[in-house]
Amino acid sequence: MNPELFDIPVEDLHRDFGEDPWRLVVRGIDGSHAAEDETLFSLANGYLGLRGNHEEGLPLGSHGTFINGLHETWRIRHAENAYGFAEHGQTIVNAPDVKTIRIYVDDERLNLESSEILDVQRVLDLRAGTLTRTLLWLTPTGKRVRVETRRMVSFASRHLATIEMRVTVLDADADLTISSLIINRQDLRRVRAEKEATGIADPRKSEQLTEERILDPGPARHEGGRSVLSYRVHDSGMTMGVGVDHDFDGGDASEWQTRVETSSDRVRHLFQGTARQGRTVRLVKTAAYHSSATAGPEELLDRCVHTLAKVAPEPPELRWQRQREFLDAFWDRSDVQVEAEPGVQQAIRWNLFQLAQAAARADGRGIPAKGLTGSGYSGHYFWDSEIYVLPFLSYTTPLWARNALRSRERMLDQARRRAVTLNEDGALFPWRTINGEEASAYYAAGTAAYHINADITYALARYVFATGDFEYLLSGACDIPIETARLWRSLGFWRTGRDGVRRFHIHGVTGPDEYTTVVNDNLFTNVMARFNLRVAVHMVRRLEREAPEVYAGLLDRLRLDPDEVLAWEEAADAMSVPYSEEMGIHPQDAHFLDREVWDLAATPPEQKPLLLHFHPLVIYRFQVLKQADVVLALLLAGDDFTRDEKLRDFEYYDALTTGDSTLSAVVQSIIAAEVGYPELAYRYFEHALRVDLDDLHRNSADGVHIASTGGVWMMLVQGFAGLRDSAGRQLAFDPRLPVHWDSLRFKLVWRGCRIAVELRRDRIAFEMIEGETPVVVSVRGEQVEIGPRGRREVALADQGPDLGPFRGLSAGMLPREGDTGVLPPLYPDVPAVTTEIPTRDYSEL
Repeated sequence: MNPELFDIPVEDLHRDFGEDPWRLVVRGIDGSHAAEDETLFSLANGYLGLRGNHEEGLPLGSHGTFINGLHETWRIRHAENAYGFAEHGQTIVNAPDVKTIRIYVDDERLNLESSEILDVQRVLDLRAGTLTRTLLWLTPTGKRVRVETRRMVSFASRHLATIEMRVTVLDADADLTISSLIINRQDLRRVRAEKEATGIADPRKSEQLTEERILDPGPARHEGGRSVLSYRVHDSGMTMGVGVDHDFDGGDASEWQTRVETSSDRVRHLFQGTARQGRTVRLVKTAAYHSSATAGPEELLDRCVHTLAKVAPEPPELRWQRQREFLDAFWDRSDVQVEAEPGVQQAIRWNLFQLAQAAARADGRGIPAKGLTGSGYSGHYFWDSEIYVLPFLSYTTPLWARNALRSRERMLDQARRRAVTLNEDGALFPWRTINGEEASAYYAAGTAAYHINADITYALARYVFATGDFEYLLSGACDIPIETARLWRSLGFWRTGRDGVRRFHIHGVTGPDEYTTVVNDNLFTNVMARFNLRVAVHMVRRLEREAPEVYAGLLDRLRLDPDEVLAWEEAADAMSVPYSEEMGIHPQDAHFLDREVWDLAATPPEQKPLLLHFHPLVIYRFQVLKQADVVLALLLAGDDFTRDEKLRDFEYYDALTTGDSTLSAVVQSIIAAEVGYPELAYRYFEHALRVDLDDLHRNSADGVHIASTGGVWMMLVQGFAGLRDSAGRQLAFDPRLPVHWDSLRFKLVWRGCRIAVELRRDRIAFEMIEGETPVVVSVRGEQVEIGPRGRREVALADQGPDLGPFRGLSAGMLPREGDTGVLPPLYPDVPAVTTEIPTRDYSEL
C-alpha cells in the first residue's frame, strides 16, 4: 500500500462519480484524469474491448481496441542467453479503431482540446452496459450544437459493437460533415515519447515493439455504407477482420452526399449536407471484429459480413434491449448489495461489472490481467485469473468459469513441452502468456514461479467442488491435475532431516511474492503443491470408482501407473512446510528469516514501488514483500493452519508487505477479518475497492486491475461473510460484517442450487431460490439445512473476534517521519481512531 495515501482524509481521496449506485457520471473534461477515464469507461465483453476514448479521436491517454488473443510475437534478445530461456515475446495488438467520428460545422471541427465546450457529461451505465455522452458546443460562428453519443460492446453477440451519434444544431441551419473512420494505429511514437520522458521502464506496462508495421493490410470490400477490411499480424501470422455498417438519417436524403475515401492506414465514410435548425441528424455505426490463428483473410471478411448482415434488418433498439436483458440476468446472479456509506455500492458494482467485461464472452480464451481495457502487462494471462477471478465465476456463473479453464486445457500440450525443456516430467504452464508459450524473459520472477501449476489445479478443483460437474473431468480436464502432479514429483526430492524425519522438499522456486525469488521450500508453493498432489490422487481414484472405462483409457492415454498415484500421495503427506519454533511463525521460505529486514517506514514515497527504484539484487537480500505470500496460503489452504498460526503469521508478514501489488490488499483484508482486526480489514477492503477508481497505484491508465476486481467479491463474500469451501465438502460461514454496515446480501451457486444469503449484525439468513435438493451449510460449526421452500435464519452473538487496532501496522499503513500517530478516518462520518503507533523492534530477528 502507499503510505502517503494515509496522510490524506479518506473523503479527499475518492473521486466523485455521482450518487447513482448503478452509474458512473463524470462532468467536464479533466486532462489530469483523462487517461484513467479512458480505462474506467472502457467497454468490453471478454472477446472485444474498446477503451473509453472520446469519439472525436484525440485521446489524452491512449487509443485501444483489443481482441482477446490477437497478438504479435518477436524473438527475445537476451543479453546473455542460456538453455531453456523463453524465446519469443508476445504482446496484445491494437486492432483497427472504429471509435473515431469527427464532426465539422460550417467547416469548423469539433476539437475537445480547443473548441468552446459549454457542457459535457459522460455516463457509464452498469445495468444497460452502455457509455453515453452529452456535449454542448458553441461554434466560432455562435451556433450551439448538441452532440449525443451512445456506445456498446455486445454481450449477446461477442463480435459486435455499436456507436450511435446524434447531432442537433440548435440555433440555425448549418453545413454539417460527419466523418466516420476506421484507423489502423499502434500509437508507438506516443509510447516511445512517454518512455523517454519518464526514463523508467515499467514492467507493468505493455511490451512496445519498434516496428510501426504490425498489421499488414489484406483484401478489403466497400459497398455503400459498408466497409470490410482484413489484416495479417506481421510476425505471429494471426489474421483479423473488421467490418463497419453505417445507418444514416439526416432527414431529406436529397440534401446529403455520401462518399468513401481509402488510404493505406484508414477508411473514411463522409456524410455531408445541411443540418436544419433543431432537427437531429443520426448516425448508427455498427462494427464487427473477428480474428483467427488459422483462417485466411478472405474467410475473416466473410465472417464480418455475416455478423453485420445478421443484425442489419433488425430494429436498431433491439440490440440495446438484448444488452440490458443480458446484464439483468448477470446482476440477478452476481450483485452484492450493501447498506453502507455513500459510494461503496457504486464502487462494488463497477468492480463486478469489470469481471463480466473480462470473462463473459471470452468463450474459451484466457482472461488477461487488464481484461480488454488497456495494454498493461502486454495483454498476458497470469495466475491472477485462477486465484482471484475464478472464485467469483464458479460461484455465480459456472459456465464462464468452465470456459476460462478450457483455455488452460488448450495450453496443455505446450505445457508438457515446456516441462521437457526444463528437464521435468508432466507439464509446466507458462507464467505469462497469450498463445500458450512462456513469454517471461526474466526467469527468476517468471518461469521459477512453478506455483502456476498448483493455482490452475486449485481453480479447477474449486470449480468441480462448487458445481459437482464431474462430467467436466470426464471430458479431459482430469489431465491437468495429473500432469501438474507429475511435475511436482519430478521437481521435488526426498531428504531426511536432523530430526530423523524424511520429508519431501521443493527447491529453486519463486512464490507469489516477486520480491523474493528462486528460494528453497517456499511455503506457498509447497502448500499448494500438496493440494495439487492430493487433488490428483482424489480425482484419479474417483474416476477408478465411478467411471472405470474413462479410468482405463486414462491409464493407457497418459501411461499412468497406479504406483505413480501412490507416490503423489506419499509426497503430499510428507511435504516440507517451513515453521520456526523460535518465532512461532511459518517462514516464507527455508531461509527467509536469515535476511535483513527492509526499513519500510524510512523508505520515502518517491521510491515506491520498490521494483521501479531498486535493482532486484538489492530487494532480494531483504525481508520485504511485494504481496502477502504466506497470508495468501492461509486463505487458499486455510484448513492446514490453526487460528493462532494464522494470527501470528498475519501479524508478522503484514508489517513487511509493501502492497506494491494490487493483489495484496485483497488477502490481507480477508485474513485480517478472520483473525480479529476488523478495522484493518476494512482499510484494505476500501483500498482494493477503489484501486482503479481513484488510481491508487498510479497506473490505472494502463487498464483495469482485473484480479483486484475479483478480489472485491472475495473480500465481501469470503472476508466479511466469512465463506469457506471446506475441501469441497460443504459451505461454511463465519461472518464479520463491518461495524458501520447494516447488511450484506449476495447469491451463490452450490451443486446446481442457487442460494440467497443475507447477513445482518444479529443474524445470517439463507434462502434457496433455485433447486430442489436441500443444501447443508455450516455457520460457526452449526449445521443448517436449506430447503427449496422457506427461509433459514441463524442468530449471531457477535461478528467475530476483535483484537482492537492492529499495532504492527503494515508497511502500507506505517506513518512517515513526523506523523502524529492519529490514523485518518476509516470511513466517512465515522470518528477517527486515535492510537499510538509504535516503532516495531526487529532486533529479535
